[in-house]
Amino acid sequence: MDKKLKVGIIGCGGIANGKHMPSLKKIPEVEMTAFCDIIIERAEEAAKQYGTEGAKVYKNYNDLLADKSIDVVHVCTPNKSHCPITVAALEAGKHVMCEKPMAKTAADAKLMLDAAEKAATKLTIGYQNRQRPEVKYLKAICDAGDLGDIYFGRAIALRRRGVPTWGVFMNEDEQGGGPLIDIGTHSLDLTLWMMNNYEVESVTGSVFHKLGKRANSANIWGPWNPDEYTVEDSAFGFVKMKNGATILIESSWAINIEKSMEAVCQLAGTEAGADFDGGLRINGEKLGRLYLEKPSFDVGGVDFYTGSPDGDPAYTEARQWIDAVLYDKEPCVSPKQAYVVSRILEAVYESSKTGKTVYFE
Repeated sequence: MDKKLKVGIIGCGGIANGKHMPSLKKIPEVEMTAFCDIIIERAEEAAKQYGTEGAKVYKNYNDLLADKSIDVVHVCTPNKSHCPITVAALEAGKHVMCEKPMAKTAADAKLMLDAAEKAATKLTIGYQNRQRPEVKYLKAICDAGDLGDIYFGRAIALRRRGVPTWGVFMNEDEQGGGPLIDIGTHSLDLTLWMMNNYEVESVTGSVFHKLGKRANSANIWGPWNPDEYTVEDSAFGFVKMKNGATILIESSWAINIEKSMEAVCQLAGTEAGADFDGGLRINGEKLGRLYLEKPSFDVGGVDFYTGSPDGDPAYTEARQWIDAVLYDKEPCVSPKQAYVVSRILEAVYESSKTGKTVYFE
């Protein structure tokens, strides 16, 4: 196809530089023609590195959205601003890729979902972990029914000491929470997707602020400032689905456990189970014996060949998203799915505050 999609980037910080812009740069059908950031210097630097000749730079996202030549917008800002920017972009006739989570609150996520359903354009959310080769393999197994009826899942996002100390990650007002909404959202998305179950009955949650106020703490990115740490350091949820299936959510940036595991799930079905302990593993019973299989995802055996770019989840996410726009297909992550994730996350926080189970309609 000869058509080039003109893409505008709103928010030129860490996630834009680390995932979105490098991935879009690899796609021949994409031209990044506009960049926006409240820190104008960041937008200018992004335009120099990733933009087309004459790429425009903005400080106000409404000015970027007024450019009728832009087809697609990537929203890479803090959680609090996901909703107003995304809704405005959809109303301006743009296709929108919004970084995860969908929004700071479930109410904001619902506004985005409603706007998407009214728009003639597409909305997707940046859950790139769905694009990992081993995850896509497990999804195919689940869809084929090899695990049977999946009635138990664990959504695991546990860091022993991995508090992000930059940006606004520790700011509850900007982000809506800490590890649960930041990395727990990835694991919950994977678990619901594998189970293909979005019908929630109830959520019970516990949220802890035990370690965040400690000064000079060990941390992979250096000690955090306790005065700036306004979110939880760990959060856990018990989710009951309408068909009786159960999901446990486990998330932390700082907790006294030895083994960290992130963006993974564990599943138990009537025919087999699966986990990501040291890589994807499938377990079950066959001919009166228990078995454990570990599929290989190595691309070795050929000199000077390191594998295709499809092994990069960020690139694969961008590629399938651009294809969805170009060829009028459904993107991998639907706004309806992402909305359910946001509702569950908020219910964990609400349940912890009230001490009561949150029931869904």
